[in-house]
Amino acid sequence: MAASVSVTPEDLPRRFGRYVLFDKIGEGGMARIYLGRVETGGEKLLVVKQMLPLFSNTTRFSKLLIDEAKLAAELTNSNIVQVFDLGREDNILYIAMEYVEGFDLRQLLQQCSKRQIALPLEFSLFIVTETLKALDYAHRKKSEAGEPLGIVHRDVSPSNVLLSFHGEVKLCDFGIARAMAVHEEVPDEAIEGKAGYMSPEAARGDALDARADVFSLGIVLWELVAGRKLYRGGAGQPPSLAQASLAEIPQLPDRSLPQQAELYRVIARALSVDTEARYGSCRDMRRELDEYVQTAGFTVSQLKFGEWITQNFGTEIIEVRREREQSARVWSSVHPRALDEASQPKLSEPAPVPKPAPPPTSVVPSAPPASKSPLFAILGALALALLAAFWLLR
Repeated sequence: MAASVSVTPEDLPRRFGRYVLFDKIGEGGMARIYLGRVETGGEKLLVVKQMLPLFSNTTRFSKLLIDEAKLAAELTNSNIVQVFDLGREDNILYIAMEYVEGFDLRQLLQQCSKRQIALPLEFSLFIVTETLKALDYAHRKKSEAGEPLGIVHRDVSPSNVLLSFHGEVKLCDFGIARAMAVHEEVPDEAIEGKAGYMSPEAARGDALDARADVFSLGIVLWELVAGRKLYRGGAGQPPSLAQASLAEIPQLPDRSLPQQAELYRVIARALSVDTEARYGSCRDMRRELDEYVQTAGFTVSQLKFGEWITQNFGTEIIEVRREREQSARVWSSVHPRALDEASQPKLSEPAPVPKPAPPPTSVVPSAPPASKSPLFAILGALALALLAAFWLLR
């Protein structure tokens, strides 16, 4: 997960299971998100997402989230945030995942607006094509038996697209949207903003396939090109499910972009309400977007993108994060702890304590303990000597 910009930590650092949490980097209607350090096996930084009690205390949600996290942990791709651990600590359901030092796309756009720095179109296209790589990999993932897993992200949105200071683009939170869909009491704030990136079939509650993710990423691309939100809620409210189900797409403004008509055609196809007219896969959309990038003459790389982010936004955040990380190290040294979680089960509820193995039933006598072997040797030698003397004196 990416770092936030201005969230002040509370009661930090503190210990949570085998993790030391030292920076609060986000909070929403579903979870609190912390940057932490694992206390076993070195200095690895990661993100710990703690589910709020409403979700942690729901058996059905917990089970589905665990199942989805196990599936997400199998997604090993450079454009997907790796899931390391899932469990329950102090009755709080949590997910531990890879830390991406930088921003999510929503935060980057907020910083651009705040500092009046335009996000160059070539970087916007780079972000989208890298996200398409992640989705295409997930959509095509198969089981060990060769059967398609049918993975659909269901929540492709700027807050789930993470951007590192090295120019990496990584997609996170696979499966969480599906887990939320079964919960009968999801609060409004938990889905705030999500309707703005839903495909019409998702808003209607229909069965979903890869084309739903294509539509969601199409909205992201539309907004990056237009420089504004696609849907606008009334009276400052977020977009509604009704707006998402109608999917009334405004015409993009004239931006005098290179080969603009071709780019707008790609966006329009991704945002087709008719799923049959939409791109059938993320690979198809990526192929046409790559062709546009080449035709328009854009040149972009991960290195250039990382340098641009770091130069414009990175220095202050990195310094603050390093200071908090160092404070956590000092705190850990003052509050040492005996660690015994190395064998803690991963991606599952706590496992039952195994029963001790029964004693061996062999009838063969066991050898004497090694610590007593010298005494037995001496006694044995004396016995042999007495026996020899007895025979000599007969």
